[in-house]
Amino acid sequence: MIRLLLADDHPVVRAGLRAVLETEPDFQVVAEARTAEEAIERSAELDVDVVLMDLQFGPGMNGAEAIAVISARPDGPHVLVLTTYDTDADILAAIEAGAAGYLLKDAPPEELAAAVRTAASGKSALAPSIASRLMDRMRTPDNALTLREIEVLGLVAEGLSNLQISQKLFLSQATVKSHLAHIYTKLGVDSRTSAVAAATSRGLMRR
Repeated sequence: MIRLLLADDHPVVRAGLRAVLETEPDFQVVAEARTAEEAIERSAELDVDVVLMDLQFGPGMNGAEAIAVISARPDGPHVLVLTTYDTDADILAAIEAGAAGYLLKDAPPEELAAAVRTAASGKSALAPSIASRLMDRMRTPDNALTLREIEVLGLVAEGLSNLQISQKLFLSQATVKSHLAHIYTKLGVDSRTSAVAAATSRGLMRR
């Protein structure tokens, strides 16, 4: 029996997932979590094999941060991301944090069930579209933004100055400028505004 924890801040989504997953004879939903912090607590308290984790919660910790904590435990459950976000920023952050798989919420029930079983076995479970994005990054590594570059550009999009970005990320201003120079080159742009627009249009970060 594969024991599941559902972590999502929308009760309707959790109810829908429970209804779908419990039709599988080898699945048991043992708990639900409304916040990332609660997901961490419940996954530690209970005997759970797979956590289905959304990435966006309300105020407080996000899904990727929770994945990092849960995955760091020697005997922790596998975490399968189930979200609506398919940007490079979200995908890379989740995988770097230790996610065993990444699915979008429009996945058909049979794909979701297969991904849960794959994650429970300790293997990687990626939606076809997600796998394709990662393959594209591997084929053109020189043009792909790193997670740190995406992080810097995300702060640019929020309107932060180089000084503010350096303070927030504990980097020197020279390092921030270097990241921006690499970003401009990779995206083929020459300004902060153009960089944000290009990255957003290419699905590198959220709109």
